[in-house]
Amino acid sequence: MLNGKNILITGGTGSFGKKMVQIVLKHYKPKTLIVFSRDELKQFEMAQTFSPVKYPCLKYVLGDVRDRDRLMRVFNGVDYVIHSAALKQVPAAELNPEEYIKTNVLGAMNVIEAALDNKVKKVIALSTDKAANPINLYGATKLCSDKLFVAANIYSEHEGTKFAVVRYGNVLGSRGSVIPFFKERAATGVLPITDERMTRFWITLDQAVHFVINSLETSKGGEIFVPRIPSMKITDLAEAIAPECKLHFVGIRPGEKLHETLISEDEARNSVEFKQCYIIQPDAGRREVLLAKGKKGGGKNCAESFRYTSDGNDSWLTVKQLRDLTEKIHKDYEIEESRWSMADVPR
Repeated sequence: MLNGKNILITGGTGSFGKKMVQIVLKHYKPKTLIVFSRDELKQFEMAQTFSPVKYPCLKYVLGDVRDRDRLMRVFNGVDYVIHSAALKQVPAAELNPEEYIKTNVLGAMNVIEAALDNKVKKVIALSTDKAANPINLYGATKLCSDKLFVAANIYSEHEGTKFAVVRYGNVLGSRGSVIPFFKERAATGVLPITDERMTRFWITLDQAVHFVINSLETSKGGEIFVPRIPSMKITDLAEAIAPECKLHFVGIRPGEKLHETLISEDEARNSVEFKQCYIIQPDAGRREVLLAKGKKGGGKNCAESFRYTSDGNDSWLTVKQLRDLTEKIHKDYEIEESRWSMADVPR
């Protein structure tokens, strides 16, 4: 699907963007792969590893999703857009709400308008678990962004641009991950833990990228794709990384959740379950296609009162599994690629 195509990644110098570039260059032959971001230093540093000289398809373009005119020009001729640019730090959002709104909400609107006007084939926007029943400003801006991308399909019936969203939780191995933090603090003999009851979903950068690529391929417009992934207890992760350390419970920070939610009970009414993922599809007609038997469907409705949360998950990682995985991630921030075939999702 990506061979011979022009692909653009907003926020392309972030953790996800760099991993996306690595995997696309390894497995596909795009005509052009555009890394769009606002930080010239990060682009320079990234180009030392992924050089346009070695990879002639690569282009580094400076710009900000807040700048609609810049997006209008850069999106010209682009086939697929992966929108990963966002402000993400929860505490900073509480103190700087207007900045998060400008990037996460108004920036999303600019991406949509530029994609429509330039007849981009498909756009996949990255979301977060914090958009489900948000309790902080960051989550609220991402919920608003999700709604914008889903609703944008109204303007692109038939052969127009198709918009979809991918929603997952914290990514292990990304910048700001708890794993290197725990490794560093292990030298002190004490690991700070917010709450002993805390649980989180587990997904790696490799898994996230492969899931996004397959969601891009299968999307028909208006979906929110949610991967089926295991959960972990934060105390088990601490034991896996530094079993000799004492745990110091510091309390939940403002805007932080005890457990992650990827699908709320209200969203579940519009959700269809597949082997590899859930698809939230507000459009009843398109949801019926997902539920139909045969090649075009094969999903099933989520059960009444279903909620997809990290504490209510039916798949959990053991301390030993966490230890094995974290050792690989800490070694080079890379884990064996997960094959998100999504063979049972309609195409």
